[in-house]
Amino acid sequence: MAAAPPATAAVGAALREEDERGSGGAGPRMESSDLGSRQQGPIWHRKPSPAARQGVIVNIIHSVKGYHSKTIRFLNVAFDSSGDSLLAGDHQGNIYVFDLNGNRFNLVQRTMQACTALAFNLRRKTEFLVALADYSVKCFDTETKELVSWMRGHDSSVSSISVHGSGRYAITTSTDTAQLWDLDTFQRKRKLNVRQSVGIQKVFFLPLSNTILSCFKDNSVFAWEFDTLHCKYRLPTPVEGSVLLYKVFAVTRDGRIFVAGGKSNHLHLWCLQSKQLIRIIQMPAKVRAVRHLEFLPDSFDGGSNQVLGVLSQDNIMRFINIETCKLLFDIGSHEEGISTAAVSPNGRYIASVMENGSLNLYSVQALDQEGNKPPPPMFKVVKDWSKCTSEANKQAMRVTSGRSEWPWKSKGSKIQTRLLKLQVNSSFENKENELPGGLNKKRLQALLKGFGEYPAKYRMFVWRSLLQLPENHLAFSSLIDKGTHSAFVNIQNAYPIKSRKLLRVLQRTLSALAHWSAIFAETPYIPLLAFPFVKLFQNNQLICFEVVATVVVNFCQHWFEYFPNPPVNVLSMMENVLAHHDKELLQHLIKYSVTSQVYAWPLLETLFSEVLTREEWLKVFDNIFSNHPSYFLMIAVAYIICSRAPLLHCNQTADFEYFFHHRNNLDINVVIKEAYHLMEATPLDIHPQRMLDDFIPLTKGQYPVFNKYPTFIVDYQTQERERIRQDEIEYLRERQLAHELEAKAQERKAEDEAWYRKQELLREAEEQRRKILLEEEKKLAEQKQRLAAVKRELKVKELQFLDASRRRFLKYQQDQRQMELKRLDDEIARKASMREQETAATVQDVEVQRLEFESQRQLFEQHLIKDQEAVTKEMKEEVDAHRRKVDLEDHLVQRLMEIEREEKQKAQIVAEENLTKAEQKRFDTDWRLQALHKLRRDDQNREKHYEEIAKILHDNRVKEAELLKTMREAEEKKWEEVIQKKAQLEEEQKAAAAADEHRKQFLEDKINDALELAEKLQREDGYFERLRDLKARRTERGVELQRVPRSGNICLNDLSASESSSHMSLDRRREELACQEQELMAEVRRLRQKLTSQAQTRRPPSRFQATKWTP
Repeated sequence: MAAAPPATAAVGAALREEDERGSGGAGPRMESSDLGSRQQGPIWHRKPSPAARQGVIVNIIHSVKGYHSKTIRFLNVAFDSSGDSLLAGDHQGNIYVFDLNGNRFNLVQRTMQACTALAFNLRRKTEFLVALADYSVKCFDTETKELVSWMRGHDSSVSSISVHGSGRYAITTSTDTAQLWDLDTFQRKRKLNVRQSVGIQKVFFLPLSNTILSCFKDNSVFAWEFDTLHCKYRLPTPVEGSVLLYKVFAVTRDGRIFVAGGKSNHLHLWCLQSKQLIRIIQMPAKVRAVRHLEFLPDSFDGGSNQVLGVLSQDNIMRFINIETCKLLFDIGSHEEGISTAAVSPNGRYIASVMENGSLNLYSVQALDQEGNKPPPPMFKVVKDWSKCTSEANKQAMRVTSGRSEWPWKSKGSKIQTRLLKLQVNSSFENKENELPGGLNKKRLQALLKGFGEYPAKYRMFVWRSLLQLPENHLAFSSLIDKGTHSAFVNIQNAYPIKSRKLLRVLQRTLSALAHWSAIFAETPYIPLLAFPFVKLFQNNQLICFEVVATVVVNFCQHWFEYFPNPPVNVLSMMENVLAHHDKELLQHLIKYSVTSQVYAWPLLETLFSEVLTREEWLKVFDNIFSNHPSYFLMIAVAYIICSRAPLLHCNQTADFEYFFHHRNNLDINVVIKEAYHLMEATPLDIHPQRMLDDFIPLTKGQYPVFNKYPTFIVDYQTQERERIRQDEIEYLRERQLAHELEAKAQERKAEDEAWYRKQELLREAEEQRRKILLEEEKKLAEQKQRLAAVKRELKVKELQFLDASRRRFLKYQQDQRQMELKRLDDEIARKASMREQETAATVQDVEVQRLEFESQRQLFEQHLIKDQEAVTKEMKEEVDAHRRKVDLEDHLVQRLMEIEREEKQKAQIVAEENLTKAEQKRFDTDWRLQALHKLRRDDQNREKHYEEIAKILHDNRVKEAELLKTMREAEEKKWEEVIQKKAQLEEEQKAAAAADEHRKQFLEDKINDALELAEKLQREDGYFERLRDLKARRTERGVELQRVPRSGNICLNDLSASESSSHMSLDRRREELACQEQELMAEVRRLRQKLTSQAQTRRPPSRFQATKWTP
């Protein structure tokens, strides 16, 4: 098929208007929703109404409030399989789910990194896939918000995720590889590697098929079989002169049309069935590159989508009709550009990620102007034909066909009436014969009678329209998920099919039928009935299942009422028709005992697949699907009648059976014509149409219940089959157990024999070892004797060595003791000299400090008295000046303040006399500053607080009383602390005296121990004379220590006993100085405590705010 010329004229004229028009006036304000820090909530707060000329339902943003407020950008968006839930991810890794029907959003995951691709159409509806910036792909659950699986294997960013129609497999694509994953086990099944110079653009599943399409950067496109991953075909090189490099791709829902675009304003449309380029669409001149392509689904187009969304480099997405090349509508603008977009599978919504990072949700119904047009009125007025002829003709031409026709000439009211009646009848017929996909059953029948069959290119599409298949993906997936039925586990034994793929598809289809209705698991001929359709639709299992189910429901009516026997009622109807039209042939068959189960039932149970070729079978079922279900029986009778000549020559039952199970040289066109003749010539009382219902398609959403069979027989057979299966399992188990017992017995016998052999070897080895042990024992006894002699010699030497060591150690110990005694004598002499020096220096320092403290105390008291007098004088002068000023303003207020001042001065004098005789200059200065500040504030607020002065004066008096009370309590506490400190000092002095006694006792004990040790060694070492001198010296030192008076002051009284008599007067003087020093320090501490407490009580921080200073 040659490529069609570019459709530039049509699309250029249609899209030129879009280039010339502006953005237009602003419509109503769109609904905007800010997610903020919320994790869930409503999407919009009022019922959404798409904005005029824009179609925006809601604008969703995600902003973060704080010191640096910012907007988090959305990156990717994806719809689920129903089209009513939306998944969106931003560049911080937050994943949101938006329920468009329930008006709720929910934060389902925080991945903490940007997402590069999303997929939300998995088999388990609560799970979704997200590709992250670390090249990994993760699966999460939206309900539990937990990680389901983590898939790794890519070395670059994942750009797209494609999910199979069943939701069980997924393909992830990056620039260097594409990987196929099993979403049940989350294991990688296959990996597609390419050369780095080529690169991968995109790899994805074709909708509703088992074909994988791979697009590479060198414009090559390959199709692969999903099960075997064998290359099915490759698209040829585009037409000559085309420089388009494919970057983006899209496929219609039925998988027939493939669109590719890139850095050009051209779009290439490929037909995947013929593998030919069928059209080139040229976009407007302002479109220089195509960034994204999306088909817009339609519920009534049968999957052959006509509307294509094209996102160009100017961030505007234009939706065009690929057949008429007309612009339908567009979204986005130069100011609010679109980054990427996704279309819901139901065709109701468009979700777009804007350049500013927000998310826009569009209503397709509001955007499509043709869809917004009101329907034609139901009430019409009949007008004069002569006046309305041209308009009526024009309207009929526009509605019924797209061809230009000349209007008819009216010749009277008779023609007018006939035309009106014809239009009414045709409208009713059109409604009855309308089929999905825009087809008409009457026209198809006329085409079939004219040509005898449908075009092979469009046969599958016509069959799907005639059978009105619902394409219930969810219901079919639930049947497939139940797995292989037990009745068809070993189907390859009964039907050894060469193609493993065909066998697998047959097994899945039969299992789905058995899960749908239990009768199909017990029916022996169901594989023969389904096999032709399995072979025909092996690439689309959903269509295969629904075609077989539709055939069983409509064309196999009353087949299962006599199960497990053949349908006697249906065969009787065929026999009646045969008797009416060819009685001679029926008598011949009866003569040789050939019943309808021999000549009719084999044709029905195999659907003619045994007696017809592929082309003949397709032609027959073109006619069967286009007529009433009774035509199926009629064509079987016609086959028998057309075969009357060879049948009349048969006289053996085997010949008849062979004839109806093998192909025969019949003209199928004659059989089809004979079937139509039988449909028309058969009387109504024996016509099968009277007994069979009209065609009823499968229901949408869920498949109908099929229970037109004797359930007790099916249940009994099921139970028997289950019982037999259990018996077989039990038999196999017992046989396996017997084999295991026999194997164990043989193993035990072998073990026993091995044990006896081992015991014999052990016995022999034991005898040999016993002999070796006896010899070794003799040798060991001799060695023990020699060892005992050596030990005795070693013991003697060891004793000699220990005696020499003991003598050497005693000598070393005596030398150490002498050195220790010498060191102690030197240390005692050094400490005595140091204490004498410290005592003299301490006496001098104490005397100097006493004089200094005395002079400082006198000087400090003089300064305090002078400062107090100066401060008091200044304060009096300031208060007098302020009092005179206030007297001029208000005599009454002045009198009250004067009384308060006098009482305050009296209280201050009493406090000063009780607490302290001097104040520090710093506290007086602070008090003066605070007083001035209070006076200035009083000057400013005097006019406003005249009425509150009396209350304030009363509060001041109460507070002064509390202040005096607090000062007295503070003074008592300070005296208590002084008493405690004195008691603590006395305890410390007692403890020091006790420590001195303990140290002296310890030295005496150590000296006694040394003397005792020296007496023991006097006989060996000859140190008796020195020991006696040392003992005499110790006695004298003890006498001297007893003469030293004991005191709590260690520094002044810890002197040697030899100088006690000469220092008695010095000790008393030191004691007097220490007492004076303690009294002086106590006086200074009391004075400081008084000053501090006075300052704290005069200006407590907590009472400054409530205190009002007045003159």
